[in-house]
Amino acid sequence: MAIPPEAFFLHGNLNGTLQQRIRQLVAEGIVAGRFRACDKMPSSRGLAAQLGVSRITVTLAYTDLVASDYLTSKGRSGYFVSASAPLQPEFEVGPRALAVQVDYAQRTGQRFSGAEMLRRPADWASFRYPFIYGQADASLFDHQNWRQCAVRALGKRDFEALTSDYYDRDDPLLIEYILRNILPRRGIEATGAEVLLTMGAQNALWLAGQVLTRPGVRAAVENPGYPSLRGILAQTGAAVDWVDVDEGGLPPDAIPAGVNVVFTSASHHCPTNATMPMARRRALIEAASARDFVIVEDDYEFEMSFLKAVSPALKSLDREGRVVHVGSFSKSIFPGLRLGYIVAPEGFIREARALRALTLRHPPGHIQRTAAYFLSLGHYDALVNRMKQAFKRRRLAMGEAMEAAGLQVAGQGGVGGSSFWMVAPEGVDTEALARGLHAQGVLIEPGRVFFDPARAPRNYYRLAYSTIPVGRIAEGVGLIAAGIARADRCKPVRPV
Repeated sequence: MAIPPEAFFLHGNLNGTLQQRIRQLVAEGIVAGRFRACDKMPSSRGLAAQLGVSRITVTLAYTDLVASDYLTSKGRSGYFVSASAPLQPEFEVGPRALAVQVDYAQRTGQRFSGAEMLRRPADWASFRYPFIYGQADASLFDHQNWRQCAVRALGKRDFEALTSDYYDRDDPLLIEYILRNILPRRGIEATGAEVLLTMGAQNALWLAGQVLTRPGVRAAVENPGYPSLRGILAQTGAAVDWVDVDEGGLPPDAIPAGVNVVFTSASHHCPTNATMPMARRRALIEAASARDFVIVEDDYEFEMSFLKAVSPALKSLDREGRVVHVGSFSKSIFPGLRLGYIVAPEGFIREARALRALTLRHPPGHIQRTAAYFLSLGHYDALVNRMKQAFKRRRLAMGEAMEAAGLQVAGQGGVGGSSFWMVAPEGVDTEALARGLHAQGVLIEPGRVFFDPARAPRNYYRLAYSTIPVGRIAEGVGLIAAGIARADRCKPVRPV
């Protein structure tokens, strides 16, 4: 049977080049069973005329489909659907359930969906003033060299790294680079048995929470602090103590007695950006030894230190194996990479590695190998340096705009970072403020979710500058200031 050219139409939900879209049209038709084995395809000239493309484009698509065994070529007779082309199973799809009869809210207890998280619009990049944290700036990213590293990682020479199940192991090239280059910058010396790769810092913190806490264990966390850590610890049954931070981060003297694990971000505190002084870091290590607790150090934004020299990590001061160090490439390369690491004594790594193997085995091999090439060839350091220079310019523009607009900074850190921690006048609800600014193309991050829920103020917010161009900063800050002024005028008056 001959398939007529009119059976094909380049509709809008196809992506890629014209050649790729034609290939997709044909492949989907064959797999779905619309085009059957030995059916004759339209001539390249006829299909090109139907789709409004060049004949060579159709010919190249047909050639690619022959190589993939979707089509066969029979000389002057043309192209036919291959007798061994992939097909869907031949059975009918059952009717979709009209009413679910299981109460999953009751069965699950909503243990996971109930946790509060930072949220931002999926279309954040379309906003003119996106003062949001943690997203990549396409204008700064090294697309060409990342693509070259990815192509190399996908090549035949790296076939084993690409396709193998590592079970509980990691890519030795990436581990070697971390040991020889990433950790020494933080003052850390480790062996391969003391490093575990993770799916970003979030996964690393989850592993640390699962391994170190359980019912009966007390964990101290920073207030304000990383919101997702609260959800992580809620799943373990640990008792949580919220410790208020100050301009130097977590005060060791404020950690309650009886705590077993302390979670802290010493390099750049989340969200205030405070950098813990060296004297306080030593005091925290001494307290851990004297009071027998373990420290989980989230190496948050270490690479984004561009105003002052960086301080060595808490882990570098550790002489008793009390610090579990968590690092990530998600902020310094791009968030979607989801690649991080844990540095800790072998006893901890052994347990975390076994838990990781039960849940996700290991991060994808081709991602590990691509990152290893990107780091080892020097592209990573060049990218970080470019980001530092851009962030420094944006930070300066932010500071000048906020001072001119009269906005109040609550925490900005002393060594860099990519955001400011802000406070609005008392009584201004920044969640309502964010909703109002959203309609004006401005995105901010309300601060309530960072605090202890039992005593969370509603007038804090975070302004990040990782994705907004310098030329839009002043105008965006002006809109925020105007929104705060309106909210301040309209807030309810407290009775005397």
